[in-house]
Amino acid sequence: MATNVKDMIQAANQAVPKITPDEVKKMKEKGNVLIVDVRDPLEVEQSGMVEGAVNVPRGMLEFRADPSSPYHDNAFAKDKTVVVYCASGGRSALSGKVLKDMGFKRVYNMGGFKDWEDSGGKVDKNP
Repeated sequence: MATNVKDMIQAANQAVPKITPDEVKKMKEKGNVLIVDVRDPLEVEQSGMVEGAVNVPRGMLEFRADPSSPYHDNAFAKDKTVVVYCASGGRSALSGKVLKDMGFKRVYNMGGFKDWEDSGGKVDKNP
């Protein structure tokens, strides 16, 4: 059965809980959390990113998260809580679903970077 982006995002939002920037700040204080910015590098360059986050463009996420990939990033450990965000929440929803499908248990979607900025969250302007 054919699907479309709207349906895919809806399914992802059902699988991956949304959380607020304030909840992410509390998670950061506790530690053992990986915050992943799935926007393209040009977007990150223009706006900065959540302090302490890693930038993994949406198209490379599976490769960075998979330990068998030559592009694996050791920051992706399945014992960590993972928070994903993008510009508005669509790419992060899809990213969160992929990570869940790959076996990551605690995955959350913070939505958009602007939400983080508006909440007063710390931003790394020169990532």
